[in-house]
Amino acid sequence: MKLWMRKTIVILIAIMTLGMYVPPVSPNAEPSENKDISSASNPTDKDEFTKVAEIEDHESAFDDLMFDSGDEYDYLDSLLMKAQEQTITKLGPKIASQIEDEFTVNIFPVMEEILTTMIEDAGKDAAPYFAITESPSSGIGERIFNVYDERNKKDVAKFHVRRENRPLEGYWFNFHYHLYEDNFEKHYEIGDIYWDKNTPPKWMS
Repeated sequence: MKLWMRKTIVILIAIMTLGMYVPPVSPNAEPSENKDISSASNPTDKDEFTKVAEIEDHESAFDDLMFDSGDEYDYLDSLLMKAQEQTITKLGPKIASQIEDEFTVNIFPVMEEILTTMIEDAGKDAAPYFAITESPSSGIGERIFNVYDERNKKDVAKFHVRRENRPLEGYWFNFHYHLYEDNFEKHYEIGDIYWDKNTPPKWMS
């Protein structure tokens, strides 16, 4: 057979059988599985839109949570730092140099707990308006700082330290606070630090 004739026959057979070959399918495959595979490999625009929307919703909720949480902790940390600074200022260098370690271990953690509870009880709306005064009393006055509401400029709590000369013991520093609820009359204990039998220096000296 001539070469051109063979080429013609091959071309004709190829044209006639075009599209008739089907790849084998596993006899164990379920129609639903094939459908799932097909839809997974070819997601619709609707599926993609739903997934993107869900991701954005989750990210938005997470961002809101982190902002609220971070904002709250930053505010509380700032308030506690201010309270510690004002107390150290109140003690003054002469007294602080001798009792600062004991204050940090035994007194300030109680102050921290009281202020944290106060902020939590005030609620999310009121708490951001709480502030701490910057004018501890010098000499022998008791005031360390007041916690006040910036909206009405009214005190919410007053933190004090009193020097006490106890018979046969010597001088103690008594840390305590008062609350607005009982018109600042009740005495709420924070803790005591022993000084010495000798008279302590004046505050802020």
